[in-house]
Amino acid sequence: MDNQTISRDGTSIAYERTGQGPAVVLVSGAMSTGATVAPLAARLSDRFTVIVYDRRGRGGSGDTQPYAVAREVEDLAALIEAAGGEASLYGVSSGGALVLEAATSGLPVRQAAVYETPFADYGGGAEERAEYTKNLTEALGDDRPGDAVELFLRLTGLAPEMIANARRSPMWAGMEAIAPTLAYDNAVMGDGLVPRDRLARAGVPLLAVAGGASPEWLRRATEAVAEAAPEGTYHVLEGQNHMVDPEVLAPVLAEFFARQANQGLS
Repeated sequence: MDNQTISRDGTSIAYERTGQGPAVVLVSGAMSTGATVAPLAARLSDRFTVIVYDRRGRGGSGDTQPYAVAREVEDLAALIEAAGGEASLYGVSSGGALVLEAATSGLPVRQAAVYETPFADYGGGAEERAEYTKNLTEALGDDRPGDAVELFLRLTGLAPEMIANARRSPMWAGMEAIAPTLAYDNAVMGDGLVPRDRLARAGVPLLAVAGGASPEWLRRATEAVAEAAPEGTYHVLEGQNHMVDPEVLAPVLAEFFARQANQGLS
């Protein structure tokens, strides 16, 4: 990341800016850095000024303690200011929950888009999230980052044999290094359910996108996000799953962001 901005609590946030046009900030999900959404940025930069960044505790960004979700919202406020004072937001997975938080916090957000924010909005979902929170807190508190990563991978539905293979792979050390930020994503997800009351106060257009090949519960949660927002739209990308292809997603986001930007000029 070539650029740095300073968040309200003094934390340095690393980011990169590409392209020209209305500003769009891309927010990555758990166990990832800004590099994860860089391929999507490349496909949007012909029409927008796209900012990708390392969320606090990752990559080139700092990590001032104690953590609070509000600090990550302040990070986005600093990035929006660096982008010119107004921006659209896009977040993938738990990064989408952070986008929803920011979009309902009074920041100068033009519009927001999310991809498959994994709210467990079904019977027993809140209990599952509470159990995960308890086990994750214990693993990180006992300095067992590998166990924390395994808990997260199990939560995503990864098969035990694939987790075992991951533990033996060269990438595991890097995953353990970023494991403390799993607590941050977990905090952003709240109780794990769609924040309907908060979304009902959203004052910006919201696009919620899901993959047609993703599990039904994930598609239902994405649709519920759209339904809860006054200006929400639900869109399905046929054949896609949680690891969405940037080539497929980018045109949908570009159309949404451009349409709203043009309306703002009229």
